[in-house]
Amino acid sequence: NCRTREPVPRGRIDNVFHRIVISREQFGKGFLITDHPHRRLNPLTGDWVLVSPHRSKRPWQGKLESSSSGRQSGYDPSCYLCPGNERHNGIRNPDYVGTFVFDNDFSALIPETAPVVSKGNPLINYESVGGTCRVVCFSHRHDVTLSQMNVAEIRGVIDVWADELKVLGQQYRWVQIFENKGEIMGCSNPHPHCQIWASSSIPNEPLKEDVHQRAYLRKYKRNLLTEYLRYEKKHARRIVIENENWIVVVPFWAVWPYETLLIPRKHILRFPDLNAAQREGLADILKRLTTGYDHLFDVSFPYSMGWHGAPWAKGNYDHWQLHAHFYPPLLRSATVRKYMVGYEMLSEPQRDITPEQAAGFLRDKSNVRPATS
Repeated sequence: NCRTREPVPRGRIDNVFHRIVISREQFGKGFLITDHPHRRLNPLTGDWVLVSPHRSKRPWQGKLESSSSGRQSGYDPSCYLCPGNERHNGIRNPDYVGTFVFDNDFSALIPETAPVVSKGNPLINYESVGGTCRVVCFSHRHDVTLSQMNVAEIRGVIDVWADELKVLGQQYRWVQIFENKGEIMGCSNPHPHCQIWASSSIPNEPLKEDVHQRAYLRKYKRNLLTEYLRYEKKHARRIVIENENWIVVVPFWAVWPYETLLIPRKHILRFPDLNAAQREGLADILKRLTTGYDHLFDVSFPYSMGWHGAPWAKGNYDHWQLHAHFYPPLLRSATVRKYMVGYEMLSEPQRDITPEQAAGFLRDKSNVRPATS
């Protein structure tokens, strides 16, 4: 104890070290962001999150989730994503090897929607939206995830993402790649896959990011996320892993317990702009990050993941920086998850463990380089 010179009890050394390391980020006499309630602003969206570090020691008597859905086999004859199997609409998948892309059989968006905008009552607004939805199978194997695929296989997925974005971006203003992994995230099929939704309108979250990144560039003459990376590199408190082309951080404003932000080191507007070295580096970093997640609680870690880049609409988007969000729901173990309820739904998001603590836990599990084959 630096103030009383009392010996530090065993088991508290890490916490005290954490306080010393983070002490520069205190605001006001006697205030520690590792101990005291405070709010953090997300500069990408303008949203606030309440951080309550003192609550992390409270006992848990809530719901426990299942930690495993059972061992899968490499092929499931009942899976509508496996090679050669028939889907719900009667179409049979080809006997593909590697990746496979097809139009979603139950698409949330359809291209034939007529353009309509509501008129009259200012309280009742609506507009039609056109679009298309696609499914991308990462592998022909039913029993793998990104963390279990090798770097070359992940690179194949990355190239498909880039190709799909480039094609769909010629038709639509926004193209969203996202993956829901695990039953806890509402994924109805364990076969490794993601979805791509392209729409004629820019959705809420990227629209907020567009507004705030544009405002930051206008005010400070610098790109918001590249400046944020520069800050994180200088202080090195929330960095999880990095390589020559990419950095993963638990952002200062993280809402989910083990949320991460994946950002390229160089200024890049859109996913197809990535060169060969950056794509290879991305495959490496995705392998390491997802492996680190799996090792955190020794479970196939669930999450929602998605890419945000500059919209495809006409205009200047130099304020944008390509990035990916990972939103995992697990809180304390493989069987305890975070719920967004009560105060979170009615006021603002709230978290107990600090982003700095979460980054440390993930860093320990992600810096052991996994096998690449």
